[in-house]
Amino acid sequence: MTTLTKIIIATVLVFTSLCSKAIDPTNIYPKVKLETSMGVIIVELDRVKAPITVDNFLTYVVSGEYNNTIFHRVIEGFVVQGGAYDTDFSEKKLNKSIFNESGNGLKNDFGTIAMAKESRPHTANRQFFFNMADNDSLNPGRGWGYAVFGAIVEGEEVLEKISKVSTDYHQGMAWNDVPVEPVLLIKATLLPTDE
Repeated sequence: MTTLTKIIIATVLVFTSLCSKAIDPTNIYPKVKLETSMGVIIVELDRVKAPITVDNFLTYVVSGEYNNTIFHRVIEGFVVQGGAYDTDFSEKKLNKSIFNESGNGLKNDFGTIAMAKESRPHTANRQFFFNMADNDSLNPGRGWGYAVFGAIVEGEEVLEKISKVSTDYHQGMAWNDVPVEPVLLIKATLLPTDE
């Protein structure tokens, strides 16, 4: 067995071990620490009501895929969205899209975290957003809504600061509401169950 093969096998084993930790069914309300360029936010996730969404989010967390990404869409009084792009606006690796759990009873209320999606219902992948108001229009009704899967337990003031940054139209991406100065998600960490 070559050295390269041994390194690849070791890397796969470490990654598998990390992902197993992420989907540990005994950790029903896992907490994730989000270290941003504006401070720390801690969210508590709800695996009881959104098991697919929580496991998807945690897979990205433990694999380091959210590290060094940006919050690319910020609308004060509406949402703070991120998780998909680096500072050069290069899209990060995508896993498979997931089933939309928006009918789980959790509402898109202020301080909750939800999955972003395309117009089709089951297209959520890695992008997430924080609700900066009670966004009833994002809840399911006669159509699919946006799946809420947790809420902020610490750092609400940090999120409020992020929501107030200056934004503008981004020529390269042809998007509105992009922060003029990048707001970074430096590191996302799954906290131990005793924290």
